[in-house]
Amino acid sequence: MTGTAELNVDEGSEESATDGSAQHPQVEPPAVSLHKTPAGPVPEAGTGEDENVVAYDGPPDGVVPDDTGPDEEPTGEHLAVDEPLLPPRAHRPSDLIRFTAGVLGIIAVFVLAQVAVSTTTGIESDITANAKHIPSVLSTIAALVSSVAVLAVPLAFAVERLIKRDGLRVADGVLASVLAYGVSLGVDWWVAASAPDAIRNALTQFPPGGGDTLTDPVHGYLAPVIAYMTAVGMSSRPRWRVALWVVVILSGATELISGYTTPLSLILTVLIGWSVAYGTLYAIGSPNIRPTGKSLMVGLRKVGFTPSAAHTAPDAPGGTRRYLVTQQHGPLLDVHIIDREQQASGFFYRAWRRLRLRSVAVRRSPQSLRQALEQEALIAYAAAASGARAPQLVATSELGPDAAILVYENVAGRTLDELTDEEITDEVMASFWESVGTLHERRIAHRRLTGESLLAVDEKTGCLVNLSGGDIAAGDLTLRIDVAQLLTTFALRVGPERAVAVANRVLGPTRVADSLPLLQPVGLSRQTRADLQKMTKERKAAAQALALEQVAAGVKTQQQAEEDIAVAGEDLLSRIRGQILQIAPEAPIAPAKLERLKPKTLIMVVALTFAAYLAVTTIRPDQFKVSEMNWAWASLALLASATSYVAASMSLTGFVPERLPFGRTVAAQLAGSFVKLVAPAAVGGIALNTRYLQKAGIRPVQAVASVGASQLAGLAGHLLLLFSFGLITGTQTNGDLGASRAVIIGVLSAAVLALVIAAVSPLRRFVVNRLRVLFFGVVPRMLDLMQTPSKLVTGFGGILLLTLSFTACLDASVQAFGGGAHVTFAAVAVVFLTANAAGSAIPTPGGIGPVEIALIAALTVAGVPATAATPAVFLYRLLTFWLPVAPGWIAYNVLQRKGAL
Repeated sequence: MTGTAELNVDEGSEESATDGSAQHPQVEPPAVSLHKTPAGPVPEAGTGEDENVVAYDGPPDGVVPDDTGPDEEPTGEHLAVDEPLLPPRAHRPSDLIRFTAGVLGIIAVFVLAQVAVSTTTGIESDITANAKHIPSVLSTIAALVSSVAVLAVPLAFAVERLIKRDGLRVADGVLASVLAYGVSLGVDWWVAASAPDAIRNALTQFPPGGGDTLTDPVHGYLAPVIAYMTAVGMSSRPRWRVALWVVVILSGATELISGYTTPLSLILTVLIGWSVAYGTLYAIGSPNIRPTGKSLMVGLRKVGFTPSAAHTAPDAPGGTRRYLVTQQHGPLLDVHIIDREQQASGFFYRAWRRLRLRSVAVRRSPQSLRQALEQEALIAYAAAASGARAPQLVATSELGPDAAILVYENVAGRTLDELTDEEITDEVMASFWESVGTLHERRIAHRRLTGESLLAVDEKTGCLVNLSGGDIAAGDLTLRIDVAQLLTTFALRVGPERAVAVANRVLGPTRVADSLPLLQPVGLSRQTRADLQKMTKERKAAAQALALEQVAAGVKTQQQAEEDIAVAGEDLLSRIRGQILQIAPEAPIAPAKLERLKPKTLIMVVALTFAAYLAVTTIRPDQFKVSEMNWAWASLALLASATSYVAASMSLTGFVPERLPFGRTVAAQLAGSFVKLVAPAAVGGIALNTRYLQKAGIRPVQAVASVGASQLAGLAGHLLLLFSFGLITGTQTNGDLGASRAVIIGVLSAAVLALVIAAVSPLRRFVVNRLRVLFFGVVPRMLDLMQTPSKLVTGFGGILLLTLSFTACLDASVQAFGGGAHVTFAAVAVVFLTANAAGSAIPTPGGIGPVEIALIAALTVAGVPATAATPAVFLYRLLTFWLPVAPGWIAYNVLQRKGAL
């Protein structure tokens, strides 16, 4: 029942998200009854024959059931298995993992060829020198044998597969070989036409005899053969596998000795054939060889059971298939089938969890099917010996080389997820806590105490299922994680008050209080984290909608409504902590350190690497024309760029009634220059400012409202300045300037967009709902600011100064390269306001790429020569985007250490 084989799955993985584990359906689905047929051999899995036959056809040749003779029918006149037909093809995660490994290997070959030039050259020289000592007759015979075998072995294997009616696999192999040949041609063309000299020299050479044509980087006949033999499943057949590698090694050695290839070329050929094969198998799916109900019947009879009928039940965690089996004599059985495909399921997520979390928070995964079977059996027997309420494991057996079964006594009931809130009584919760306490006394950790693992037998009794992911001889921290997980599971259904009260009654305040440092999302299961986020979002949305109605009806004031929203936005874990502190005020509140690598650390490393790469590849010294730059104007541009951070601080503090330390606010705006590397400029700035205000003691609703007010005022100021500078520019040039046309185009575009939104109902509702929520907080915030005119002056003054600072920086950059004679300051302002907005509309980090293109194009249209516009824009972006990255990173870390971010 519980005995699932969640292979390689930690306690927080997605694989633990679904189960129906030990539930026994109230109404058994109708079985598809098929009468017995004469005994005969069981078709080979994956041979193209109907693998989804559900009747038991008798034992395979040579297998004698315990209760029958070799020529007798199995006991019973009617056997049936009700199960959905398994899909003919399966997209195996293991194929994707192997494909990824192959691609990484190909990349490694190219890197090695470019870096280790001396090593590759030396190896080739040694091979050439030693090849002269090999008799020519021997090399000729080897070449002849390999050329014949490289075609004969695949052909013989195809004939063997076709005889066994496995033509589908042969077709997969042919497709993979064709794709491998195409990839080989593509790599050959790239190496010959565009690859660096180091790669070309490592993968090719001039053939012996003085020819002037380089050898092929990839063997056009060997890569398809490897792809073909891999795709048809040769790896599961030892004799054919040995034959293939003998042919590959013989053929490669012959080519190497004769001087028609290089060592790296051979490695690249093998990797391409291997990668293409597994990529093809994952894309189209591999023939499904997972055991069916017929195989299950055979396996049960081999271990002494007398099955009469079976039907599928909901899968256990990790994709383990479950069957409820009725016996001719005996109780109902809950049978779990585990297979090798599950070991690769969720590989990348588990790898990330193991990298991110300390080992105590992540369960070590079994490395083989046999280890998985033994591990699950051990935890099941240990749980039974402890006295906890859990299903009894009665038998285990291997079901061929790629699967195994675990047989549990079936326990009827419904999981916690299937119960209504009213059906979750204190008695049944106490029963679960008693079983958990019993396990913990024997140092057994469950590690998956979510709703699908809690089976309510009746209104007072609960049974723990899905113990396959547990641990024996568990440490204190692991046991405390169990308590924290179960507290959260119950609190999601019945609220933190009842959840903590029942746990306290059963476990006592000390053990409950010890779990408080573990009440953090990272230590909980993946499904629980998703449920917590969903609950918080729903509570906040409901509170906002209610507050809007109450404020409109005059029932509550704006401040009272904001307080209600803030209370509703409090996450469930904080409420659980509050309940624990009421029963144990001395409980430790400092969170336990479960993470060894935080996501923000990884993001910073990636961001700095990304910034360094972009700086090297997009900013070239020849584009600056430093020798022609006017250093006085460049210094003025630098000063204008520095002023923009003071202006940004003014625009934020001006819309916050509370007092903010100005120096720290400037540092926060400087830190925003680092955040822009990994997020679009507007999105990153909004998130950082909101976080900064919350850390400054401002309630979340008011912080969002203040940032929203600043953004709305900035948008209004942007449009007003664009219109004003557009009029000035048009007046100065009699309306004959591209910038004036840009103003008209912008206004018309905005009008068209407004009409489209008004005409399309879904868009109109979306915009109206967003604006209602936005103005719900912004308008009252603006009314508060009206009482302090100095704040408004600071805010709007900061917006004006911010735009003028960026405009002055761009204008000074243009002047520094001699483009000032072709454009006025007002025209540069129009260029900045239009081009920067257009470039930022494309959500790239910091607007990298689109902003530069838009600014250069706009300056050129405004009359600045391209020879001056290009270096001017790069100087402007260097001063406003790239140069502040390092100080922004320092400010970001300093503010985090001080708790300001």
